[in-house]
Amino acid sequence: MGKKIYLDGEFVERENAKVSVFDHGLLYGDGVFEGIRAYGGNIFKLKEHLERLYMSAHMINLDPGVNINEMEEIVVETVRTNNLRDAYIRLVVTRGEGDLGLNPVKCPRATVFCIADKIKLYPEEYYKNGLSLVTASTRRNIPEALNPRIKSLNYLNNIMAKIEANKAGVLEAVMLNREGYVSECTGDNIFVITEERTVLTPPPYVGSLTGITRNVIMRLCRERGLAVKETPFTLFELYNAEESFLTGTAAEVIPVVEVDDRRIGYGKPGEITRGLIGEFRELTKKEGRRI
Repeated sequence: MGKKIYLDGEFVERENAKVSVFDHGLLYGDGVFEGIRAYGGNIFKLKEHLERLYMSAHMINLDPGVNINEMEEIVVETVRTNNLRDAYIRLVVTRGEGDLGLNPVKCPRATVFCIADKIKLYPEEYYKNGLSLVTASTRRNIPEALNPRIKSLNYLNNIMAKIEANKAGVLEAVMLNREGYVSECTGDNIFVITEERTVLTPPPYVGSLTGITRNVIMRLCRERGLAVKETPFTLFELYNAEESFLTGTAAEVIPVVEVDDRRIGYGKPGEITRGLIGEFRELTKKEGRRI
C-alpha cells in the first residue's frame, strides 16, 4: 500500500497528491516548510518546529489557513495514517494557486500538505568516520534580501552551494556570509570546538537558520559544563578547531574531520562530538509528541 499524503484537508494516495501548476510555491518558491522527525512513536520537538513554521509564515505575510494547534494534529495524523513510528516529516505551506503574476494577493488560499516517509541523509559510515567539506564560493543570502532565518521554499542559494560540493566530490559545503564569516552549510548548522573546549556556533545574524537540533545540542553542551558561544568566526577558527560537527533534523549530529583539505583536530571524530551523538540519540527516544 502506498503512502498517504495530507493535502488541503484530506489524505490522498501519493500518485494523486498534486498541486496546481499555478501554485506560487511552484512558480516562485513562495511558501515555507519544516522538516520534522519521529522516533519510536514520538514526534521530536514538534512544538518548536511548528513555532518556527508560523514565524516564517508571518515574516512573508502568509496565512496557513489553520491555527498552530490544528497544524499539530495534521502532522500527528499524517504519521499515524501511514502507520509509521520512525519517520521524516515534510510539512509545507505554499501561497497557493494564483495567476502567472507575482502578486500574492491573487492567491486567495494557502496550500498545505504533509508527507511522512523515511530519510537517510548520510550513510552511517560518516557518523563513525566524519565528513570532508569544502567552502562554497556561493555566499549566503543577506538578511536584507532574503533573511536566512525564514525557512522558505526558495532554497536556490543553498542548492547552488550544494552543486559546488557535488563537483568537489564531498557531501556538504560550508557557506560564508558577505563579510567572510562562517554562516552554515547547505542544509545544516555548524559547530566548532576550540582548544579551550569552548563550543562556537554562528549566531543567526550572520546568515544562519535557527536550527531546532542546533538549540538542543547547545543545551546538551551546557549540561556537560562546556562553554557555548554564539559568535561570528572565520575559516581560520574552523581550520584550527579541535573538533567540528554539523547539526540538522535530517542529519542529526555528524562529525566533520576535514575542510578544504585541512585536517580538523586529529582527522577523526573527537570525544565531545562522539558523546553528543550518543546523548542526542538517547534524547530522541524519550522526548516528543506521542503519535
